[in-house]
Amino acid sequence: MYVAALEIELYLATCGSLKAKRALIRPVIESARRRFGVSASEVAHHDLWQRAGIGFSVVSSTPSHAESLLDQVERFVWSHPDVVVVSTRRHWLDIEH
Repeated sequence: MYVAALEIELYLATCGSLKAKRALIRPVIESARRRFGVSASEVAHHDLWQRAGIGFSVVSSTPSHAESLLDQVERFVWSHPDVVVVSTRRHWLDIEH
């Protein structure tokens, strides 16, 4: 079993309130969940209007499949016209058999 996580930090130039931020971030998170079967949540910058941290995670039988899913999720977020990706980081959970 392989477990991987992707952290993406976003800049949201068009948001002027927390309500606007949620309206922009929620569809990104929900679409990623549906399209790629990953777990997703807003994980950082909850109190800032123009910043968001989103976390995605995947459990897979092979490391290449997990990597491929996170690649797809990352490309999906980068393609969203209303967000600017500030940084991305990947993490692997080491599970001993």
